Amino acid sequence: MVALLILVISAIGLVNPLLIKVVFDQVFANVDGLPDDERMRLLLIVAGLMILMPILSGGLGLWQTFINNVVGQNVMRDLRNSLYAHLQHMPLRFFTSTRTGEIQSRLSNDVGGVQAVLTDTASSILSNIAIVLSTVVAMAYLNWRLTLLSLGILPVFLVISRRVGRIRREVSGLTQESLADLTAHMQETLSVSGILLSKSFGRQSYEIERFRKENQRLSDLEVRRTMVGRGFFSLVGIFFSITPAFVYLAAGYFEIRNPGAQALTPGTLVAFTTLQSRLFFPAGQLLNVGVEIQSSLALFDRIFEYLDLEREITDRDGAIELSAGEVTGEVRFNDVWFHYDRAGTLERPDDRVWTIQNIDLVARPGELVALVGPSGAGKTTLTYLLPRLYDVNRGSVTIDGIDVRDIQLASLGDAVGVVTQETYLFNSSVRDNLRYGNPEASDEEIEEAARAAHIWERLDEMPEGLDTVVGERGYKLSGGEKQRLAIARVILKDPRILILDEATSALDTHSERLVQQALAPLTKGRTTVAIAHRLSTILAADTIVYMDGGRIVERGTHTELLRRDGAYASLYHEQFSDGRVESRCEDGLVLSSGEVVAEAS
Repeated sequence: MVALLILVISAIGLVNPLLIKVVFDQVFANVDGLPDDERMRLLLIVAGLMILMPILSGGLGLWQTFINNVVGQNVMRDLRNSLYAHLQHMPLRFFTSTRTGEIQSRLSNDVGGVQAVLTDTASSILSNIAIVLSTVVAMAYLNWRLTLLSLGILPVFLVISRRVGRIRREVSGLTQESLADLTAHMQETLSVSGILLSKSFGRQSYEIERFRKENQRLSDLEVRRTMVGRGFFSLVGIFFSITPAFVYLAAGYFEIRNPGAQALTPGTLVAFTTLQSRLFFPAGQLLNVGVEIQSSLALFDRIFEYLDLEREITDRDGAIELSAGEVTGEVRFNDVWFHYDRAGTLERPDDRVWTIQNIDLVARPGELVALVGPSGAGKTTLTYLLPRLYDVNRGSVTIDGIDVRDIQLASLGDAVGVVTQETYLFNSSVRDNLRYGNPEASDEEIEEAARAAHIWERLDEMPEGLDTVVGERGYKLSGGEKQRLAIARVILKDPRILILDEATSALDTHSERLVQQALAPLTKGRTTVAIAHRLSTILAADTIVYMDGGRIVERGTHTELLRRDGAYASLYHEQFSDGRVESRCEDGLVLSSGEVVAEAS
């Protein structure tokens, strides 16, 4: 449809110059000796057509513009969707090694930068080519010698435009990199965490100066990108403006030297120069489009650099969909090895690059397995392998005997719930944040989950209740409140397997007790893998695993490990030098010796 409209509009554009020839030759000069009545009738017809053609062309042009924009915006929409969806499926290692601001810049600035090219370029090229070709044909029909004179220097401009385009592409790439750096800087320093850091260290002036320097670099590159080729296009514009003078000069010279030899009537000359002016704008546009495409290639390079990234973790062919009601929750780690460093090889394993080494571990349905040990021991990494945030390099992780790599990612996500030390909440209402765990949850189910997480009373005190906006990353709430909201969110999700990654380590004693009370109903009847630095939270675990250097050093119950007087016992005595600590369990209160001293009623 667009191509047909372009051809029709191009053809209509040829009518008026040819009508001008008729007016000058048949009406004014009357070269054919027409009667006055005939000349008047012809004048009215030609004038009517000259009025009608621009109206028709304008209407069709408006329709073409609408279709162009619809098609172009659909392409932009699909490109943004594809890039965002691809990023959503990138492995966790991509996000841990890439600045958030850089990702945002690719998705917004780079995609936005190619919008004009995607929206207008294809139709502009086709339209301008159609206009140029049709105009050249009409000009050649009127006078081929003058046509060659008009077009003689265009090949020189084409060569120059290619060189200008290459320079613009290089500068555009540097500009987008600078824009990405500036976006990343703003994202890091203007977030709540960044502002707190700069204010608490009194570094506002330093951050302002960093921003000014990067902003100045971006401004200089933008000026350079804008000015590259401007001299060339000014030269093109000047040439196109003075070409009619050369046409008049050549036509006049031939007519004076050889009167009548060229058969160049006044109407032909006026029609030719009119067509010539119609030729120069699209020719200039084609030269400019070539340069703009070269510039946009730098943006496409950056966009497709992300789109071409491999999705490391995907569904295998024939992957199994877990049915929520059929998952019992038995988790096994079978001779699991994993490293973050891709340089490590399985043929010649080097212990220095393995984060997880030779892990064999079972968490049976309903059990609580606790992972303890020093920082960097591999505890969190081990839990990342269960929901496939990373894939093992050797061995396997299974749920109910099924390798997690053979389970559809969506159903695996439904089966596993995670509560982390650093709770992430969206800058939205409490209700929206809780429904992230279960979009179909009713307000009654939300209230029930909030009560189970011991956060409902606090929500009920808020003036807007569930409609309270929690602020960016939940900064309007305390640490304990955020953790209990995260627990309520997981309760609504109702997974069969639960991962607790140091869920209370950053809390004060009062908040810790509230969170522990919230965790009790959450862990009941679920397979739970808990990472803990505070041993008071896991003394009642079915199995306690002490890890160091990516290996399991010890395992057993709290009492068994104390009796062995090994690494776990040393950690325990280091934390509780007074020899007394309490922790909630399902049946009562556990002391440091491991005996139950207060039975639950």
